[in-house]
Order: sequence, then structure tokens, then C-alpha cells
Amino acid sequence: MSEIISFVVKSSDRLDKTVASGVLDVTRSAAQKLIALGRVQVNQVTALNSNQRVTIGDLVTLEPMEPVQRLPVGEAIPLEILFEDATLMVINKPAGMVVHPGAGNTTGTLVNAVLAHAPEVAEAGDEDRPGVVHRLDKETSGIMLIAKTDAALVNLQSQFRLRSIHKTYFALCVGQFVPARAIINKPIGRNPMSRQRMSILATGREAVTEVAVLATAERHSLVKAFPRTGRTHQVRVHLASLGFPIVGDALYGGLAGARDALAQRLVPRHLLHAVHIEFVHPLTGLSCSFDAEMPGDFSAALSEAGLQAPA
Repeated sequence: MSEIISFVVKSSDRLDKTVASGVLDVTRSAAQKLIALGRVQVNQVTALNSNQRVTIGDLVTLEPMEPVQRLPVGEAIPLEILFEDATLMVINKPAGMVVHPGAGNTTGTLVNAVLAHAPEVAEAGDEDRPGVVHRLDKETSGIMLIAKTDAALVNLQSQFRLRSIHKTYFALCVGQFVPARAIINKPIGRNPMSRQRMSILATGREAVTEVAVLATAERHSLVKAFPRTGRTHQVRVHLASLGFPIVGDALYGGLAGARDALAQRLVPRHLLHAVHIEFVHPLTGLSCSFDAEMPGDFSAALSEAGLQAPA
């Protein structure tokens, strides 16, 4: 059952407006629905109308609706599968695709596509994100691992925790990146002022990224990034922290990233691509290595910047 919420009215107003302003994540329309269902009380008396007036000092109590859990279902969405066997899948995720259903993204995700292709994945791990070993941001393209069995999921997630899985990213950055190689060792934590952002924080978790410059042009650099830890938004935060944000990164790029002329002209997303992964197959114990071809929008942006895609 949902947790009962109570609060004291601080200013006189309509009941629905008071509930909406006094309870986090409850909209005015949701407040009106709760009142109509008899889930709101004023001074321990069930409220009858949304337009009922409340005054300073009144006690409002409400019982939120139980969230409806909708499990992901298969959808016939094309997938670029680089490798598949009975244990796992290696997929080249396109930019713009969310990995698993969540708030605001209930369909069209990678999980929906995977379930249509391999329904048995539904039995691997959490029922709301089956088979998901790790994640990529919506705008990030490239390699992802999907486990098809519980045993494979546990094994691959353990490899990530032990840092024995190695990933490589291509990133197109604003500016001429220097030096040619760098190790960025800066702790990352959630920004206390904006829950959607991660930041360099002394109290954050250890985060290490190695960077190697592949090519530079007048205003941009193509770099390879090797994250040695797996923090949320790690590569994006680390590159931005050095003053070389990823082209098109509206969240961390500031004026330099989001308003870069190349980004405004060509790129509707941040140009980060998971190009390579190495891991040990959870069933055979053999070393595995896969590469994901650079997508067309990334290649086009490189060309526009006067750079060439790596061979």
C-alpha cells in the first residue's frame, strides 16, 4: 500500500491547488483525481470537491495511488546484432534509443526490441529491465551486452564490478585536446543542485578515464576514451571537466558544447560512441572482443570538422 502523506496548510486556497503545491510529484490533475476517489482528507474528514477551500493550519492527508507496474513487452524494432548465442547478445545500439523502459519511456526501448527477438531474455534478471548488463545514455551509440540467462547476467555484471571488462569510446570534443594522452582521476557524484547531472565532487565515487587523442583540427579533436570505472555519465563529465566537452552535449557542454557551430548545424545529440568491448564469455571462458562501426552522423560530423574516421 502507498505511504500516507500528511502536511499542514500554509496558505488559504483551493484544495486541489494546495495538494499539488504541497506534495512532490503530484500534479493538479492528479490531485483532483485523488480527491474524486476519496483519497484526500481535511482535518480527518474525507474531502468531496476539488474546489473545497482550506485555510492556514488545516491538516491535509492523502493516500497516493499505487503505481501501476507495466512489464516491458516485445516490439518488432530492428536490431543490429554483432554476435548472439544461447548465452548473450552483443548489440550496436543506435543513438536516440533508451536502454530500458522507465518514466517517460515505456515503449520503443532496446529491451522491448530484444524481447521481440529473444523472448527468453524475460527470465534473465529484473523483470522491468531483463537482460541488461550495463547501460548507455539515450544519445550514446555503440556496443551493449545483453544476457540471455540469469547465470550469464550474474557473471557479466561481476566482470564489470571487477573491472575486467574493457570498453573503448570515440568522442568528438570541442577544442584542440592537450596533452596527447591523459589520465583523468576525478571523483564523480550526483550534483546536489540538479539530480539529472553528475559532477566532480570531493565526496563522489572514484572515477578514472584514460584519454588518447587520435586527431585534431582547428576547432575539434577526436579522442579515444577508456573508462576504468563505470560511473554515470563518466566520460562526458571527465572530458567537460578538462574544458573539452563533447560536441552536442547540452547537459555538460555548456555554451561550448551545446552551441558549438558544428553541433548546431549537424548534430542532434552528443557525439559519443562505444566502439569496442572486451570480456570473458561467461559459459566458455574464452576472451571475446567486438567492435561497433561508427554511425553515419558521427562520420559526417568528423568530415565537417576536417577530421577522418579511424580505419
